[in-house]
Amino acid sequence: MSTGRAAVVTGIGSYVPPNVVTNDDLAGRLDTSDHWIRTRTGIARRNVVSPGTSTGDLAVEAGLRALKSAGDERVDAVVLATTTPDQPCPATAPQVATRLGLGQVPAFDVAAVCSGFLYGLASAAGLIASGVAERVLLVAADAFTTIIDPTDRTTAVIFADGAGAVVLRAGEPDEPGAVGPLVLGSDGELSHLIEVPGGGSRQRSSGRPAAPGDEFFHMLGRETYRFAVERMTATSLEAAGRAGWRLDEVDRFAAHQANARILDAVSDRLGIPADRRLSNIETAGNTGAASIPLLLAEATAEGRLAAGHRVLLTAFGGGLAWGAGTLVWPELQTI
Repeated sequence: MSTGRAAVVTGIGSYVPPNVVTNDDLAGRLDTSDHWIRTRTGIARRNVVSPGTSTGDLAVEAGLRALKSAGDERVDAVVLATTTPDQPCPATAPQVATRLGLGQVPAFDVAAVCSGFLYGLASAAGLIASGVAERVLLVAADAFTTIIDPTDRTTAVIFADGAGAVVLRAGEPDEPGAVGPLVLGSDGELSHLIEVPGGGSRQRSSGRPAAPGDEFFHMLGRETYRFAVERMTATSLEAAGRAGWRLDEVDRFAAHQANARILDAVSDRLGIPADRRLSNIETAGNTGAASIPLLLAEATAEGRLAAGHRVLLTAFGGGLAWGAGTLVWPELQTI
């Protein structure tokens, strides 16, 4: 039964692996160029995991920073949003909780691809609203390059690895940091636009081995672009409306960093000026579920996002799954 309590952001943290890959590093083996990549994606460089580094490793580092930012390293639950778990079974979240010394708290994974942070935010807010938890650590982490075909120019230049995390506590709906209305949606009829065809129970139960390349991430870029722009725009409008905000009252727009063209198209449709758009696509690439919290943490540390800013969030990813939400940014310490 809902208690009417709000989930309030009280800590934030992020982590990217130290290995930097530039466009020039990719150009030789992919028959491309820095200019081609920049003009089509807006990306100049990205961080990628080294051999042996997993999503769980990234999640632990980001989670540790978020807990320190919150000033209280105790939580009652852990939610991990990821498309690249350490293993198909079990979930990665319990291992993250154990490695962070959080004891035997409930911990589970959420799989919503690039919309994972918003789906995880809804899950964490639900735990708090229902009274299951007073404090929740939400981590969004992906080692996305581990499922990318390194010879596929259309995806290898876009995706990167990283993790972002927030600590949420029970609070009042009208205080800074309170998670506002969340709007979520999905469309399984279009799941073929973004998928990893092989490795799941459907392929395994067929009795046939996966076709060559089916173990890698596949995306139909042109079709995905259209649906991403439409859904991110529509859900942003709905979330702002539910919060009672006019779009000209939005101080910062934080969208999933898919590519620069999508970001510009959605922002332009919403009429959000360039100085209110948060972006790190040039230096971070597309980090999947980690994209939004990484962006929020970076913008906070650099002063581009400050206490009192009205923030509109939106994301789109495989499923297809999408979402948007609002919050007034709180005063946070970055680690």
